[in-house]
Amino acid sequence: MNSMLLTLVLFGFILYFMMIRPQRKQQKKIESFRNGLQVGQEVVTSGGIYGKIKSMENGIVMLEVAHNVVVRVDISVIYPSSADAQQEVK
Repeated sequence: MNSMLLTLVLFGFILYFMMIRPQRKQQKKIESFRNGLQVGQEVVTSGGIYGKIKSMENGIVMLEVAHNVVVRVDISVIYPSSADAQQEVK
């Protein structure tokens, strides 16, 4: 009985350190990115649309995707663009 309980606890620790902890760390990184968004920054949406932030208000981002083409998206779909990711690596 004790060995089965110990195995279950060990499995729980492994699950936490291999899956849950890295996922939470990634979520915190994305959240801090979204809190630091600024007008003029280039981003990409979860749908793959690249654009530049024109304005932000109450969790809504106005994203310019082409010359004089502005779309309104929720901040939760915004991710760093590949250009921003490359700058972080350098």
